[in-house]
Parts: sequence; structure tokens; C-alpha cells
Amino acid sequence: MSRTIPRTALLAALSLVTAAGATATAFGTSAGAATAGCKVEYQISNQWNTGFGANVIVTNTGDPVASWTLEWSYANGQEVTQGWNATITQSGAAVTAKSMSYNGSLATGGSTSFGFNGSHTGTNAVPATFKLNGVTCNGATDPTQPPTTPPTTPPPTGGKVDNPYAGAKMYVNPEWSAHAAAEPGGSRVSNQPTAVWLDRIALVTGTSGTMGLRDHLDAALTQKGGGELVVQLVIYNLPGRDCSALASNGELGPTEIDKYKTQYIDPIAAILAEPKYAGLRIVTTVEIDSLPNLVTNVSGRPTATANCDVMKTNGNYVKGVGYALNKLGSIANVYNYVDAGHHGWLGWDDNLGASAEMFKQAATAEGSTLSNVHGFIVNTANYSALKEDNFKIDDSVNGTSVRQSKWVDWNRYTDELSYAQGMRTKLVSLGFDAHIGMLIDTSRNGWGGTARPTGPGALTSVDTYVNGGRYDRRIHLGNWCNQSGAGLGERPQAAPAAGIDAYVWIKPPGESDGASKEIPNNEGKGFDRMCDPTYTGNVRNGNSMSGALPNAPLAGQWFSAQFQELMKNAYPAL
Repeated sequence: MSRTIPRTALLAALSLVTAAGATATAFGTSAGAATAGCKVEYQISNQWNTGFGANVIVTNTGDPVASWTLEWSYANGQEVTQGWNATITQSGAAVTAKSMSYNGSLATGGSTSFGFNGSHTGTNAVPATFKLNGVTCNGATDPTQPPTTPPTTPPPTGGKVDNPYAGAKMYVNPEWSAHAAAEPGGSRVSNQPTAVWLDRIALVTGTSGTMGLRDHLDAALTQKGGGELVVQLVIYNLPGRDCSALASNGELGPTEIDKYKTQYIDPIAAILAEPKYAGLRIVTTVEIDSLPNLVTNVSGRPTATANCDVMKTNGNYVKGVGYALNKLGSIANVYNYVDAGHHGWLGWDDNLGASAEMFKQAATAEGSTLSNVHGFIVNTANYSALKEDNFKIDDSVNGTSVRQSKWVDWNRYTDELSYAQGMRTKLVSLGFDAHIGMLIDTSRNGWGGTARPTGPGALTSVDTYVNGGRYDRRIHLGNWCNQSGAGLGERPQAAPAAGIDAYVWIKPPGESDGASKEIPNNEGKGFDRMCDPTYTGNVRNGNSMSGALPNAPLAGQWFSAQFQELMKNAYPAL
């Protein structure tokens, strides 16, 4: 869905991941006949004065098991206050976590995860020992300090909190979860939270085969229990939607702004404002890909399209986003995050600043103010690596800067984490609140598997250095449709790095980016050659092959081959 603008084309036209947090890894006996063993990763994902959130990954290294029980003890008086994806009980210092019906079966080498929130009194050491089904897993490592920015304080009661993800579970979409669980091996990730896409009017109320918005919110109340829960919604139905591509075109014509307001945004706002949903934290991702198109794909740019010129001239992208931010942001428990592209689209100097200005223009349109923007999201439905560890933007090879490599192409950023933090700095300088947080969609940017480099490339040239070491294995940074070789990225987690509210799975893994051939439909979705594996490209991807998987269905429909590819190449591995 998201696009790139090659710097070289523009010039011609103009003549770690490192998720901070306390972590311990414990190992048991090796797998073998009639043996038991385990590996446990205990990760403190966020922490404040008297509370913390933790994620636990359990890997069975022994014989297959039908159910599991994990035990540990706290040394500093910590108490578990709320858990998910496991039944957790505590007696004194001793904690017991038992598998659920859907995640108890673990093959040899199989993994599952669960999470919880807890309290502490100042010291929060990682447990020294774990037992899986009675077998001790030894060798826990010393932890590092968890992030404190954000949050530095526990969420206040009433009103909007600084980071809605802190101390909260995230809604698991039952429809996506069922698709994932039905896939071979899919139960390893089917309990992960993903966003609900409202990409046409009919999905607000629901159809005969899909849940409506109220259905999802009611299900969220059930999942919430006594704690906090975040529901993630994608607001995605602008007039003339996605003016630079065809696969994700929408149902509304370029001039149908009134219909967008009255038949789409207004009904969504009315449902979200119902009192029974006031206890949910509702995160909206507002209008993917729209505003950057008004900067990079209009007249004067080598990638201009007539459709984007129309949308810039009539102002309906800006009006629509402003109206959505105003209506939704006025609801006390709704947190708006505006889409901010990705580093391979807006990371160039002449794109980033102009896009930030466009975001400000939209955030102050139609009666909205900057206060209606809680943050921004990057890499939505895209594949850009979270953190490139094997080369840096300031590196040079034989006197040639990494920025001059064909892959980087004079970009200012090499990955999404640095771009998100850089864009945040720019937005704050333009007047957005200093506490705005960023989200990064990590649903498909893991790039693991056998093709993942283990170190930098050869120093023969700057291109061999970058290409040999980059995790992102796409043919070109501009390729965006159903990418071959992609993998699941970091699992959703709160406050993983400075200025980052969360890593999230906004694009549900396994849902197609677009059809690989023309398919008639009543959803307004066209055929984009970038989804055709035989396509030899255009100026947006340097006239390279598309890198798309074959036999893909319409955008948003389940694509089993993609889901299997993502699991196979997951990083961290499943």
C-alpha cells in the first residue's frame, strides 16, 4: 500500500531491533527420547513507579506436550495483577501459569507466549528459576533496565493517558484469530492482537459474513475483564482513496466528502461514544497513505498521478482527515494516531518536512486542533525493517557514504525506528504536543529465515556493503505488495523504545495487499500491477521486478500462502 519515491528519479526530473527492557532466558535439558526440557524468555516490556508489564515466551525443547504449567517465584514481593493467554495464580511469592485450551499443545521446538501486568515496590528483579511441567530451566541472565520513556508514571484515572498501551492488554480480533488458528502452525500467533479495518461503510454495521464495529467492541469488553484493554481500529475510507495505486482504491468517489462524513465517520463516532464502551481504550489509525500522497505524487514530482492532483485540488483528503480527527478525538477514550508513511517513502529531506507540514494542515482542518492527535504511526501495512544493525547512515566505504548506495539512495534513514523518532522530533518542532507517541507496524517486517544476514556485507563497494548486510531483502524499497521472503516482525508490545508508544500489528498478517490479477468485485478495489509477480516495475520502484507472491486474492482477503511465508521467515523466530 505505501509507496516510495526514488531519490535518483527525483533528481533526474529536476535537471536495535533492540527492544529495551529486562529480559531473562532460561534453558532446560536438551530434547531427546523421553526427555523434558524448556526455554523461557521473560521480558519486562514496560515499567512505571509501582507497576510493570511482562511478556513470557515458552519454548518446549523436550518431547511434545498437550498442556503446560510454568512456575516461578519472585524475590522482591512482586504481584501479578492481570494476565492474558494463560491462567495465572499466585500464592505468596510463588506464581503458576497454566496453558489455555488453544495454546497448550507444544511440539518439540514449539513456542507460545503469554503476558501479564504486575506491581512492585521499587525492586523488580527477573525471577532466577523457572519450571515447565516440573522440569527446572536454569541459567537466567541478568536483566537490563526497562524503558522509562514513556511511561514514567502509572496511567492516571479518568481522561486520556499518556500511552494507552502501557499497562493494557490489546484486543485479539476473533475473525483474524480464527483464520490464523486454522492454518498449520497458526496457533503459535493466533492469540496476537491485530487491528480491525473499517475500510467501507458496510463494515461499520457489519455484513452477513463479518462482525460490525459494535460486535468487536462487545467482544472487547469480554476480553477486557477487570483490567485495561486497547482496541485498534483502522479508519480507512476517504473519498478517492489511495490516489497513487489501484489495489486499495475505495468505494467513495473523489467528491463524496459529505457521504464520508455522514455515512462513515458520524456512525463510527456515535458507536464509540456509547457509554458502555467508555472503559475501553480505543486507538484509531487514521487514513493510511492519504496525506503523503499529496506531497510526493502530485504535479512537479516524477511519480505524479492525475488522481492525486485531483485530491490535492479539491482538498477532500485534508478535509476528511480533519473531520475524522475532530469527531473521534472529542471522545474521551479515543486516541487518534495519524498515518505517517514509512522511511522508504518520506525519509528524504524534501519529503519529510513537507509531509509533516501537511499533517499539521490536516490536523487543524474542519474544526480540529493539534490536541486531537495523540500520535502517529509508521510502516502501516509495509515491510521496512525495524532496525538495520549491519550498517548505519553515517558509515562510508572507501570514502563513499552509505547514503550514496543504490538501496539507501540519499535517504536520511535506514530503518523504521530511526525514522519514527526523527519524524516525531520534526512534528514536535511544528507545534504538536511534546508527548506525542509513535506506533510502528511490525506485522510483516521481521525478514528472518535463512536469508537473514548475520553481519555486514563485503567492503568491496558501498553497494556490496549495504546489500550484503541489510535485513530487508526486497528487490527494491518501493515494493509494497505481498512481498516474497517477508516475515512476522516484533510481537506487539508497549513502550519498546524512546518516543515509541508501541510496536503493533495493524496490518493483520495473512491478509492480502492486493490481487495478483484483475478480479471483478463490488468493493471498489482495482488491479495494481505492483501485485503481479511478472511486473517489471515503474519509476516508484526503480523499474524493478515487483517481488510479489503469485495467486493473491483481493486486498484484505485471506491469503494462506502469504501467512505461511510470514511464519516461516518470522524474526524473532516462532
